[in-house]
Amino acid sequence: MAFTLEVMTSHSQPTIKNYLISIIRSYGIKAVVHQQKNKIICAFESNHEKLQECLETVASTLPASCFMSSSQHYEMEGEPESIPDFTQEYPLSLGLCPSCQKEIFDPSSKRYYYPFTQCTHCGGQYSFFEHYPYIRANTAFSYIKPCSTCEDESNRLGRREKQVLNSCHECGIPVKLTHKEKERYANDAGSFRTMFEVAAKALRDGKTLLMKTTMGYRLFYRSETLSPHSVLMLLNAVKITDYCSLIHDEFNALLSIERPILHVALKDETLRSTFGTSINVKYPDDGFSILLAKELTLLGLDYITYEALDVALEADFVMEFDLNIHAQSDMHLFINKDIKFIASGERVSFPSRLAYGTDTLSIAHGLVGIKDEPGVLFDQMERFESASAFKVNQLESETPAVESSNFHPIAEDEASFMSVIAEHNKFGIKAVGAYFEGEPSFLYYDGKKVIRVVPPKHFSSVGLIDAMATLREGSDRLMVNVRNNHTELYALLLKIEQSNVNLFEATAMILGLEEESFEGVMKEALKFIGKGGLQIDTKVEDNRFNHVAFLASIISYRLAGVDSVYLSYSIFESFGDYFSELLSEIKSKTKATEIVLCGSYFASQSLFSRLQRNLKNTPPLLNMSYPIGKENCVVGGVFI
Repeated sequence: MAFTLEVMTSHSQPTIKNYLISIIRSYGIKAVVHQQKNKIICAFESNHEKLQECLETVASTLPASCFMSSSQHYEMEGEPESIPDFTQEYPLSLGLCPSCQKEIFDPSSKRYYYPFTQCTHCGGQYSFFEHYPYIRANTAFSYIKPCSTCEDESNRLGRREKQVLNSCHECGIPVKLTHKEKERYANDAGSFRTMFEVAAKALRDGKTLLMKTTMGYRLFYRSETLSPHSVLMLLNAVKITDYCSLIHDEFNALLSIERPILHVALKDETLRSTFGTSINVKYPDDGFSILLAKELTLLGLDYITYEALDVALEADFVMEFDLNIHAQSDMHLFINKDIKFIASGERVSFPSRLAYGTDTLSIAHGLVGIKDEPGVLFDQMERFESASAFKVNQLESETPAVESSNFHPIAEDEASFMSVIAEHNKFGIKAVGAYFEGEPSFLYYDGKKVIRVVPPKHFSSVGLIDAMATLREGSDRLMVNVRNNHTELYALLLKIEQSNVNLFEATAMILGLEEESFEGVMKEALKFIGKGGLQIDTKVEDNRFNHVAFLASIISYRLAGVDSVYLSYSIFESFGDYFSELLSEIKSKTKATEIVLCGSYFASQSLFSRLQRNLKNTPPLLNMSYPIGKENCVVGGVFI
């Protein structure tokens, strides 16, 4: 009989599986470790003398994942015949595992305060990756020779076995801190600790710090206001719930190995008065951020603001190192009671592999899917030096990236929809779905191809006032009232007509929001704490969404004195009814068995809650390991 451990996980990445294998290998225990759709199964040699010790190590060191839900153990027939092995096919972009975090704060460690600390199964490896295959020669570390100890670690059983980027103080990368004309360098434990102490004190004193991290450039600062792209980094795990209202899953996700960005409600009155009722938050992930956080907490700070940057900007203090990096966009995780999904971002989801696919080269948003013998590998296009395929699919909105006699432009909503079908392996069944990232569209999959049932309708603000005046009988009186008695609103409508704005930008402007975007309306809706909203006009005309009726409805409520919070909540609740009614109608007509949701706009608490309630008899399918936003298009493009 084999002792069997099951770890439930909804994510397809092999990170946790490989970490388990490394622990098992270090004890020399025969085992079989297999990852299925929703779980990892580990069957151990039951009579091994170190089995109990191995299991205790698993319990104490296995990283927590926001995609792991539970575990169980039992006995099963058969005995494993060999020690399991793993492959390191592509680099990771994760937070540090518990063992690596412990190491950087251990004064006896050769990596004490070393910000590039990581193991085979954690850390910001991707930033240094240049092209496949994933070996040291194809990374920014190619000119850095590992010392004998690091070399030995990479060849020895354990969590650093097969590590491509292993380094320590002895063979590591020096870091420079610049302030005006002064420069200081760090290349050992003492100088690194001093550097992070100086950087933390500068932030405490109101200076700005540009830090080149293993996750990309980040600009840190203390602030009384936040820009739309700012994130509040929470530094002290013990005090997170003092500042934020979190459910259990949100708290666990923040501290997980994935280290996602979450949009959460603020509880602390000082933070609420400064930043508003909700905000994007993150917990320190890589060595640089973790070490900075440690020094900031010693100075009495529990949080700091930062912005992720594509390129370096000027700052009072600059911390950098002499290696090129290739950063990814961060993972934004959506959590709603008993469900979670990735709203957007490349990190954690890419690189990745599907075990099945077609001989189609898929290109979308800088990502590419390439077919090979094990399946399809997805990554940033520049990480591949060459590829061959029978067919090329690329988003119709992009300039063709390759020349091919069999080139096909594909639609974003269709590719996004197909990515959900592919992830759930629902080929051959009938499904209906909605795409919502910009303009809503409705799609149908007949088991072979995707068909647009209700195509997206482009919003144009040109002639908006006249269109509202002729919308229906009596609409002219509404616009006369606006022009004569609400001059500021009328001037705003004229501004919208003359601007190239999208539907939610126009909506935010009419609501008088400071952040004129979909995110601005979503954040305003989160302020509502009551039950039940107003009915906003989301009815279709000629089988298409009627933008004019939608905006006119909002204006009517504004004139009636309805505040922006209640209106914003009502907008998403009404959209929830709109999507669920149309999806149910199309599902009934087509005899479809599944409902699919895709597009990052569905990552709105009020909208998704309404859809969950309305579609409880047919729970919708969403992406599991890939974002529901635009990044999923490269996956769906393989199967169109």
